[in-house]
Amino acid sequence: MTLRLRHLWLALAVWGTVHPMYWFVTFLRQNGWDAAALIDAWHVNASSTGLVWDLTIAAVVLTLWILSEVAVRRNWLALVCIPAIFGIGVSCGLPLYLYFRSRPVG
Repeated sequence: MTLRLRHLWLALAVWGTVHPMYWFVTFLRQNGWDAAALIDAWHVNASSTGLVWDLTIAAVVLTLWILSEVAVRRNWLALVCIPAIFGIGVSCGLPLYLYFRSRPVG
């Protein structure tokens, strides 16, 4: 069961990478490869601004959790999840971290 769950975390990390990136790349192709335009689009209305802040806070909390657990567990490889969180999103970083965290000990 644990191995299946570990594979599920990895599959969700892949999905959390591919699905959001599809939409980001689609936007950038249509509007030019301008990060400022993408950020402006995130704040086009109160609903999207709220979602941006929700995900930003979740990313900060997840980063702090990863750092605190890495300090205890010494699972240094899990630190790669932090750039994934801020470069791709929480939808990739969280399941990726759970994948690294669920590896067999010993």
